[in-house]
Amino acid sequence: MAKYRIALMPGDGIGKDVMDAAQIVLEKIALDAEYIPADIGWEFWCKEGDALPQRTVETLKTCNCALFAAITSKPKEEAEAELVPELQGKGLVYRSPIVRLRQMFDLYVNLRPCKAFKGNPLNFRDDLDLVVFRENTQGLYAGVEFHPLPEEVRGVLEAHSPRMSAFEGVPSDEIALSCRIFTREGCRRIVRAAFEYAKKFGYPTVTLVEKPNVIRETSGMMVREARKIAEEYPGIELWETNVDAMAMWLVKNPQDYGVLVSSNMFGDIVSDLCAQLVGGLGFAAAGNIGDEFAVFEPTHGSAPKYAGLYKVNPTAMLLAIKLMLDWLGETETAQSLEQAIAAVIEEGRVRTYDMGGDASTLDMARAVADRL
Repeated sequence: MAKYRIALMPGDGIGKDVMDAAQIVLEKIALDAEYIPADIGWEFWCKEGDALPQRTVETLKTCNCALFAAITSKPKEEAEAELVPELQGKGLVYRSPIVRLRQMFDLYVNLRPCKAFKGNPLNFRDDLDLVVFRENTQGLYAGVEFHPLPEEVRGVLEAHSPRMSAFEGVPSDEIALSCRIFTREGCRRIVRAAFEYAKKFGYPTVTLVEKPNVIRETSGMMVREARKIAEEYPGIELWETNVDAMAMWLVKNPQDYGVLVSSNMFGDIVSDLCAQLVGGLGFAAAGNIGDEFAVFEPTHGSAPKYAGLYKVNPTAMLLAIKLMLDWLGETETAQSLEQAIAAVIEEGRVRTYDMGGDASTLDMARAVADRL
């Protein structure tokens, strides 16, 4: 029996293209693993009313981890309009399957390394090594939202917050509400994960990115808990920045930063900025990590216009494999894979269109496999 069971979820759009590239590298690595295909994506939403079918959830429960590629997401009304006719009007609501997986399996760490590879013409600088820890299950992405605003909810808000007077006279059906929900434990565990990573890999600072001067209760809780956690790591300095200022400093002096930690939405935004500094989302992978299960993915979208053309850069997908190998404890293989990716980028013979070349998605994967 194989040592690992790993689910492969290509999704849709270019997800299938980059998953094919991933399999070229996985075959070369020859990990002692059984790879299990699993359904996820827009196709299953349209045909079945569920982009994450229950059969896929049951498959994932039997696996050590999963590789996920990309998925299409659309706003509520557009999503309903693309359902097959027999499913329309039944009250089905589209929810991002990757967000559901994060919450279902309590994958509370979103780990997004953004490292500049020498020779990449898209780098902002060649000396960047940024790692974003994004809280992955709470905050605005928890999905607790209302429209129209229920009268009982409005009544509670008006009774407990004088600031609701600003909306006096506004009909409830003209108010939409999204709840930013934090817990102390949610704050503690993401900050602790960031400090543990900094300790393990020798980063001197952890930068907390929030907005406590305005979002006082939720960001304030994150700051208070981070300060407590920081006391347990005397060799690592805690820096605190507001998210808007952080965006400016990352553009101005990104080399000053290493490990960053933030809440769900702010972390999502900041990690995309960091990705652009090292060449864009084609070079950015993420690990959705819990205590017992993890899902690894490129952070780019499904880019439907390129689907099936095998044109896009697979580097982020290959780096997702590297993150998976690290998490599985296959550290030597993970290091070899990163070195192979770095060598192909630095050599510059094989480059996809975004780097000014004409190589295909699979050409890039084969080049990396050859270097292995």
